[in-house]
Amino acid sequence: MDLCDIQQIKALLSRHGFHFSKSMGQNFLVEDWVPRDIAEASGASPSCGVLEVGPGIGPLTQELSRRAGRVVSVELDRSLLPILSETMAGRENVEIVPGDILKTDLAALTAEKFPGLTPLACANLPYNITSPAITALIQAGVFAAITVMIQREVALRICARPGTPDYGAFSVFCQYHTAPELLFEVPPSCFIPAPKVTSAVLRMTPRPAPAEVDDEAHFFRVVRAAFAQRRKTLANSLTSSLSGLYTKEDIQEAIRICGLAPDVRGERLGIPEVAAPATARRAPPQ
Repeated sequence: MDLCDIQQIKALLSRHGFHFSKSMGQNFLVEDWVPRDIAEASGASPSCGVLEVGPGIGPLTQELSRRAGRVVSVELDRSLLPILSETMAGRENVEIVPGDILKTDLAALTAEKFPGLTPLACANLPYNITSPAITALIQAGVFAAITVMIQREVALRICARPGTPDYGAFSVFCQYHTAPELLFEVPPSCFIPAPKVTSAVLRMTPRPAPAEVDDEAHFFRVVRAAFAQRRKTLANSLTSSLSGLYTKEDIQEAIRICGLAPDVRGERLGIPEVAAPATARRAPPQ
């Protein structure tokens, strides 16, 4: 079965009485080059185990199974399970796991399903869970690469450089843990139903942290504070958001110690520059 042929897709869905769910952000691919190119970009090989999120009817699952040693796909919508049983029939290296990716222990699942294999993550992520899903995949700390198709605007935000309008706290989070790379764009016409936005395929490769941080929780607290009020200076943003931890004088002194301009804004700082004041003045014990 051609899982990207629109007529075969409609017949398949009709046969199973399936209806698209807007709340689950379901958009199925109708161009076969898209899942093929995503699977190729993922780096999947016989020595890899691939965790997929939201397989839909399985076009990307199918392409991954042709390359990887094993594919485990986590699907939340139980109405898709009988469809996947049909479309993945005969693919012995594919397992469909019912569940919510945001409530799954990804490190434990990966250890259970991929013994002896290099874990990868690859997915056409539902738009409504893009940021939390990416956060969960990164925080699992087990994937050699994470390749996802997401909204172009989110991909641009993840890859944004300091001083640009798209640069923000999520940019810093993703770039602190990984080296993100925008690979290619996918127009709305490649989906059924067609979304209102263009998609993009992004690959994130884990890397050593680009700054020395001895307390990551505190560092990201400072990051969120720095971007909470973009029009304010870094000193004023931190003062507003961290008033229970520091005085304004503490924050101004930390910024001065780090050699930053008094009127610098958080959106202009790279990761090492954000890390400097976070390290200079640590939060007092609670």
